[in-house]
Amino acid sequence: MGTSAATVRSSSSVYGTPQYWERLWRTAGLQFLGLFIIAYLIYGYQPHVGASADTLVTFYQGGRIRVFFAAALGGLALLNLMWFAAALRTTLADAGQDGWGAAATTSSAAFAGLSLLLIAVSATLAYSTSGPATPALLSGFNDFLWVGVVLSSFPRAMLTMAAAFGLWRAGLISNRLFGIGVAAVVLGLLGGTTWLSHGLWAPDGAYSRFVSPAVGLLWVAVVSRVLLARGPATRTGW
Repeated sequence: MGTSAATVRSSSSVYGTPQYWERLWRTAGLQFLGLFIIAYLIYGYQPHVGASADTLVTFYQGGRIRVFFAAALGGLALLNLMWFAAALRTTLADAGQDGWGAAATTSSAAFAGLSLLLIAVSATLAYSTSGPATPALLSGFNDFLWVGVVLSSFPRAMLTMAAAFGLWRAGLISNRLFGIGVAAVVLGLLGGTTWLSHGLWAPDGAYSRFVSPAVGLLWVAVVSRVLLARGPATRTGW
């Protein structure tokens, strides 16, 4: 009797329906955008490659609470990004594009794993620089963070490609939006070539720091709009 009543209450609640959860995860891309931007602003201006030990200690030790808050928000942002990829995958699977859906899942997991590693290194530097620190060690880890940002361009480009080609093959976006997606893929891949010593095309240059991330964020917003425009599926997988 009690179990039956609980089942009825669960089935009659909007929060117990697959449609509610599916729509919730389709908004995960927008939640990722909000959390990422807030974390980015809180984190502040990452010291450039080859920054002095004093600059690094000031950034990580002087702003350690700021770094910790940004790390927590960054982790939440990545969780929402993976839920966004899951919603994208189910949408593509419903349209018979399982291969592109699997590519979205794989690339989001690779990007999230690398990003969590970079967040962990940054938080470790903030946590451990409360005492004497070796300048070479600080500089090496800070440079590692920038190298990780450059290399993260590849899984980001793969996620962009999976969404663009998968949604286009499924007939869910126009040729114009597909062209924008292809351009976003190319711009994302170019982020993996920013190896000059200094300037625009350096690991800590304006392209890696601003342009490449902005392109990825805008494409997530576009795909989120496409996902939200579709009606909830009838599946019970959520």
